Amino acid sequence: MKTLNTMLKAFWQDEAGLTMVEYAVAGTLITLGAAAAFTALGGAVTAQIGLITGLI
Repeated sequence: MKTLNTMLKAFWQDEAGLTMVEYAVAGTLITLGAAAAFTALGGAVTAQIGLITGLI
């Protein structure tokens, strides 16, 4: 049976599942950034259209 130290070293060096987690975090950050950008852009476009049409 492996010792706890050997098993922990093997676990620490195994990076097979790490890439999937990294992709999930990166995808989440990109999605949040895009949502924030579209929200800000939508508000700016609405304000400009309101100024052009004289409604605001």
